[in-house]
Amino acid sequence: MKKIYHLGNCTTSQAIIKATQIDRKGFDMQDIKFEKITPAQLEEMKKMAGSYEALFSRRAMKYKELGLKDKKLGETDYRQFILDEYTFLKRPVVIINDKIFVGSEKKTIEALKNAVK
Repeated sequence: MKKIYHLGNCTTSQAIIKATQIDRKGFDMQDIKFEKITPAQLEEMKKMAGSYEALFSRRAMKYKELGLKDKKLGETDYRQFILDEYTFLKRPVVIINDKIFVGSEKKTIEALKNAVK
């Protein structure tokens, strides 16, 4: 399976997709703003990433708005926030067969570039 969970209007996600030279035709592209993540999809991502926390974005504007940095969050909380609000998914999430690449950290992008080659 080759899939990318992204936001169509997120310039960071688009820049990463371009920089890694991903051939979009070979990937199932899911714009999470218009096609919500299902619980089954999130569970699959969690199995690959190791935790819901690894998929959770603390950069989301709602993270500060809801005062979440001052709260103790558990895996159940991370899961529910991601399902309730698409901006809480760290993006992009790229799945290539049995490997997952989450977010925009340099080391993640380098690993993705190597996987795409």
